[in-house]
Amino acid sequence: MDLARLQQASAVEWRIGPHGRMRVPAVIFADEDLVRQMDDKVYEQITHVAALPGIVQAAYAMPDAHWGYGFPIGGVAAFDADEGGVVSAGGVGFDISCGVRTLHTGLTVADIAPVKQKLADRLFASIPAGVGSSGKLRLNSVDMDAMLRGGACWAVERGYGSPADLERIEERGCVAGAAPEHVSEAAKRRQRDELGTLGSGNHYLELQEVTQIYDVPAADRFRLRVGELVVSIHCGSRGLGHQIGTEFLKAMVLAAPAHGIDLPDRELACAPIDSALGQSYLGAMRAATNCALANREVITHLVRQVFADVVPDSHLALVYDVSHNTCKQESYTVDGKAKRLYVHRKGATRAFGPGHPGLPPELRDIGQPVIVGGSMGTASYILVGTEASHQLAFSSACHGAGRAMSRHQASRTWHGRALVDELAAQGVLIRSPSSRGVAEEAPGAYKDVRAVVDAADRAGLARKVARLRPLVCIKG
Repeated sequence: MDLARLQQASAVEWRIGPHGRMRVPAVIFADEDLVRQMDDKVYEQITHVAALPGIVQAAYAMPDAHWGYGFPIGGVAAFDADEGGVVSAGGVGFDISCGVRTLHTGLTVADIAPVKQKLADRLFASIPAGVGSSGKLRLNSVDMDAMLRGGACWAVERGYGSPADLERIEERGCVAGAAPEHVSEAAKRRQRDELGTLGSGNHYLELQEVTQIYDVPAADRFRLRVGELVVSIHCGSRGLGHQIGTEFLKAMVLAAPAHGIDLPDRELACAPIDSALGQSYLGAMRAATNCALANREVITHLVRQVFADVVPDSHLALVYDVSHNTCKQESYTVDGKAKRLYVHRKGATRAFGPGHPGLPPELRDIGQPVIVGGSMGTASYILVGTEASHQLAFSSACHGAGRAMSRHQASRTWHGRALVDELAAQGVLIRSPSSRGVAEEAPGAYKDVRAVVDAADRAGLARKVARLRPLVCIKG
C-alpha cells in the first residue's frame, strides 16, 4: 500500500481522511512494514466501507487486514439504526461466526510424548475435515431449528459438552434473536450432516504448547502455564453460513435501489437495519452464529472422547470461545451520546476490556480472552481485551496472521507432501485429507503473526498474554 495516501497518527495507527463519498475517516492499525505489505484493495475496500449509510466514528482495519469480499478481512465498522444505519452481509462474510475456542488440558509435552502419533491419528479419524466433510450427527427439521435457536446450549442439553463450557462462550453459548424461519431450506440441507466437522480452508484443530507468558495475572486467570498443552479449534457455520451469505448478498443488491442506497461496491450489498430485509438477515445470521457455536461444542465433545481414550488422566476445560465473523448489537458512547450500534467484525475478534458486563463474572475484572490463530505450523497467541480498545475500535482486535498471497499462488509455490515432511522434522504433525489444502495453507502464504500481534498490543487493541507453539495440526 502506498503510504503517501495515509496520515500517520502513531507508529501503529494510520488514518485516511474523508474524501469522495466517505462519511467518516478510515483507520488502519499496523506498523509500517505491515501497511506496506497490504495490497491496495485494503485501501479501496476500507474507504468504501466508510461511505456506507449510518456508519459512525470510523471504518477500521486490523493489523492482519487483507483483501476480502466487500469488507476487507480484518475490517470493523459500526452502524446506528437511528441514523439510517445498514447491515451488510459482506461485512460479516460467508463463514458466519467462524471463530476459535481454546481448551487447557493440564498435560505437558512429556505426558503426551509416548502417544503423540496415536493422538494425532485418533483426532484426525474422529473429527471429519475437508471439503464436503460430514459427521455422524444427522439432524431432522425439528432438531435443525432447535439447534439454530439453541447454539452450544442445544449441544450441551443433548450431552455434547459440559454446562460449565457455557460460561466461557460469548453470549453464554446462545445468541438471542435467531430466526430459523429466515434460513432457507437449501441452507439447512447443506448443514444436515455437517455438525461436528471442521470443513476446509484455514480451519484447523491444533494441540499446542504454551511456550511464553507475557502477562502473568491474565495467564493465571486463563489457566495458562508454560510447558502445558492446550487444544484450539478453529471453524464456523460450514455450508449453512455460506448459503445464507450468498442468498442475502443477492437479495440486498437487488433491494438497494428501493431503499435509496447507492452502493460504492456491489460486494458491499446492505439493507437498512430496521427494514424487513435487514431484520430477516439478522435473524438468519444469528441462527448461523448459533450453528457455529453448536459445531465447536460438538467438536469439543469429540476431542474430549479421544483424549479420554488416549490420555485417560486428561481433563479438558474451556478457556474461551469467540467468533470473528459477526454483527453484534452493542452499546458505545459516540460524541458523548450513548448508542446501541450494530458492530460488524469481519475477520476481527471481539475484545471486551475489564469491567464489561458481557463478560462472565470470573473474567470481568481482567478482560476477555482474544484468541489469535497463526498459520499452519507457526505460533498462535492469546491476548486480553483492554479498556482502550472500547474507544479505539469498538472493542475489536485482530484474528489471525492474515494472508500474504492467494491460495492459488500458494498451491503453485509449495507442495503439500513436502510441507508435511518439513513440519514433521520440526516436531509438528500435520494430518489432512488434502495435499493441495496443505499447500494452500503454507506458513509462507501468511504474514508474520508475531508482527500482527505486536502491532495490536502496541496499538492498545488487546494485550499479549501467551504464545502457543503447535505440536499436532488437523487441517481441512
